[in-house]
Amino acid sequence: MCRRARNPGAHHVCLSCRSDFKVRSLPDQQRVCPNCAGGLINAGNDLEVPRRDDAAGWFVLDVLLRAGVTFHSSCCDGPGWRPRTVRQVKERLQAAERTGTPLAQALTTRDPDEIGRGVTRAPSG
Repeated sequence: MCRRARNPGAHHVCLSCRSDFKVRSLPDQQRVCPNCAGGLINAGNDLEVPRRDDAAGWFVLDVLLRAGVTFHSSCCDGPGWRPRTVRQVKERLQAAERTGTPLAQALTTRDPDEIGRGVTRAPSG
């Protein structure tokens, strides 16, 4: 049985400011960054936010969030595997481009050799 709180609050991230705010939110509520007035991205409750001066960590987080990959989970198992290093992200970006695999799917695949297996790429031209 899961003992996790029902609504512990989700991390809302401003990629421009490298800021994070953990707040409870309503499903369709749009949050605004108090620093720059830009939109915040609801990244989920299982995000480990990089330090503000961690350029590599913010690069990885930026790529993930812009691809639509968040850190939401429904129970104690967490959101699933996510890349943590620039190298892991770049491997998956290259594999997605090479195979035509959707970016969000490639970024959440643990083994880059598995990306694109069973996916056929539309002929170009």
